[in-house]
Amino acid sequence: MKKAFKVFVCLAVLFGSSAAVFAQPSSKSVETFVIDNFDNAGNQDYAYEGKSLNWEWGVNASRFIAEGFPKTGYFDGIPNSLKQLRRGDAGDSKVFGVKTAFNRKGDNWFEVFPTNDGNPYEIPMVGTVSQIDFWVWGANYLYYLEVLVRDANGRVHVLPAGNLAFQGWKNVTVSIPGWMVQHSLLRSGSRSLTLVGFRIRTDAEEFVDDFVIYFDQIKYTTNSLAVIYDGYELRDADFGDDTDEVED
Repeated sequence: MKKAFKVFVCLAVLFGSSAAVFAQPSSKSVETFVIDNFDNAGNQDYAYEGKSLNWEWGVNASRFIAEGFPKTGYFDGIPNSLKQLRRGDAGDSKVFGVKTAFNRKGDNWFEVFPTNDGNPYEIPMVGTVSQIDFWVWGANYLYYLEVLVRDANGRVHVLPAGNLAFQGWKNVTVSIPGWMVQHSLLRSGSRSLTLVGFRIRTDAEEFVDDFVIYFDQIKYTTNSLAVIYDGYELRDADFGDDTDEVED
């Protein structure tokens, strides 16, 4: 009798555990999302929570930037490693470039960031992000590259991405620290980590009168189902109070 009872308990635990597993999404649902490959300027058609998002890219620089700089543009090109992965004609591929010149050496910097209607725009990322990676073209100058992201509490984090003392294309991967808050506990809070942009700093002793950098295929790896739960679609249900004015 006791043996039969033990078997019953084990089966109950087994099926109970299985039900819990099937009721919740996998904690290991890893996907890669491309933010921008720069082939369609201003028409990325990036999907986020059922919406199609698009943006341009802008540049801002520190006070000693030379007159007429920074300059930006889209150019024909693609890293050789990506040619084998690109469908269709790789000759149609574009990259985004920035050219800068400063009037003196020192702590100079410039930032590359998405814009919408001429204003800075932050790109939301799906799920819980583990890493961001992109291709960058270096001109073999000792400049330092940083990735800027904003967490769910509104704090901007500066993530080091190495230096640009190399020639040609290089794939750069930046890990997102596990302690970074990516989803607010408040219903009205931010639901995702956002990409703010990139910052490039000059070394104090490096030449600053003629520098060029290019970017291609910015993407990220994420657990896309990390915040999805049974009944997730009810979080934005309209109770009739979604108005700016409150009636007396």
